[in-house]
Amino acid sequence: MKKRILLVNKFYYRRGGDCVYTLALERLLLSHGHDVAVWSMSHSLNLQSDYASLFAPGVGFDGPWRGRLQAMARTLGYAGAKRSFAAMLDAFRPDVVHLNNIHSYLSPVIAEVAARRGIKTVWTLHDYKLVCPSYSCLCRGEICESCFADRTAVMRRRCMKGSLVASAAAFIEALKWNRQRLTESVDRFICPSRFMYTKMLGCGFSADKLAVINNFVPYDAAAMLPVCDDAAREDYCCYVGRLSPEKGVVRLLEVLSRMDLRLHLIGDGPLADALRGRYASCGNIRFLGNCDAAEVARQLSHAKFSVMPSEWYENCPLSVIESLCAGTPVVGAKIGGIPELIDDGDGLCFNPGDETALSAAVMEASSRHWNYDAIGRRAFSRFSAQRHYNSLTDIY
Repeated sequence: MKKRILLVNKFYYRRGGDCVYTLALERLLLSHGHDVAVWSMSHSLNLQSDYASLFAPGVGFDGPWRGRLQAMARTLGYAGAKRSFAAMLDAFRPDVVHLNNIHSYLSPVIAEVAARRGIKTVWTLHDYKLVCPSYSCLCRGEICESCFADRTAVMRRRCMKGSLVASAAAFIEALKWNRQRLTESVDRFICPSRFMYTKMLGCGFSADKLAVINNFVPYDAAAMLPVCDDAAREDYCCYVGRLSPEKGVVRLLEVLSRMDLRLHLIGDGPLADALRGRYASCGNIRFLGNCDAAEVARQLSHAKFSVMPSEWYENCPLSVIESLCAGTPVVGAKIGGIPELIDDGDGLCFNPGDETALSAAVMEASSRHWNYDAIGRRAFSRFSAQRHYNSLTDIY
């Protein structure tokens, strides 16, 4: 049955994983004949939209104090988001509102606006914001679950950027958008991993409000992920992701710099310049920077294996799914949602933050004979766009 579906995300251009997902979901729903619109915050990089004039006014947390105060007000549901969203609902009249990453720049007030009109509202959770005021379950680089039991911990530990002001703002935001208030407005929270589902359940969210639906590989991306046989595989492993501390990339480079195996790194981030300088003399390490989708697919399809060495609670990383769909096994850390993506024969898991374990897993992966075709077939079956669509429409 054709529906009118309104997708909501704070940015409407290719930026982070939430944006990539929203854009892919828009194409998927349109391909099945639904009427689809996206509502977002005004931004100069946004894609073209017939509804751009109804987007929430742009706010930013950098710049003059007046602008920062306006951005802080937005987190609590003020500064124009509520009014703009109501106008969008009037114009598009959706049957379903599908929220994605809405905190800070849009705020959960829009869920209440939709709920008051009796519109089915679902929310895909791309981070841990509903149980961790600082989003990531990290504090000064270490795993932290203190706020699961006591939200004031975010202030005591200054989890937000090491700042008392930022941490206090996050605490106030968490108090306002508490579990009871959110569950009254949202029909279903979609967790992309079983791991996230478990954390949400442990923090008091009701099982009947939660669903697990993995991320998916869009049709166009799937077409660029040919499964290469042994003869086409080259003697390198691949890392795809942000170059930042929580991704475990520092430890990965330290391990690979002592080995003969080549490592290709795709991505950028705050550590990029420092790491390029430190490993400039290592002939087996190549920094490729940000690459387009076709080049990422080519790199994954020809690698012997890929590595996901994260040291934080990854949710359902698309880079792992894309690697598996290319038939490329994954060496992944046993943390967050990573292990549940790697079945027997699809790769190896190791204890996060353990250089010895990482080194051993990389050595084993490089010497093992992998059935690339079987890995690809299993992954396409499990993470197909059609399967994702079927699961979503069951909820819609």
